[in-house]
Amino acid sequence: MSRVLLHNPSCSKSREAVEALRSESGLEVRKYLENPLNEAELRELIGKLDTPVSSLVRTKESLFIEAPFDVSNAEEVIANLAEKPKLMERPILVTNSKATIGRPLEKILPVK
Repeated sequence: MSRVLLHNPSCSKSREAVEALRSESGLEVRKYLENPLNEAELRELIGKLDTPVSSLVRTKESLFIEAPFDVSNAEEVIANLAEKPKLMERPILVTNSKATIGRPLEKILPVK
């Protein structure tokens, strides 16, 4: 099974997720600010989320406050996150069939 952690090294929760999942075999860590998701990848991610599309957007981020958009509109979310990936919530664990935002972090941690 493919597992990708969408990671922002400057985010403490994201760093905690990398550390907690480090021993997981087959885990790919993608620094999405350096390697942003394109529109097709964002559509796929949204399709795998178990939460509303609005949960994917960091609405308290200054980039959003300066130029808000309709976070309930998937196409607006896709266009804005493709252009400004810093607005994407993190960390996110993506598998073949599901994507989960790690807030709280326990949502993506392996069951022990």
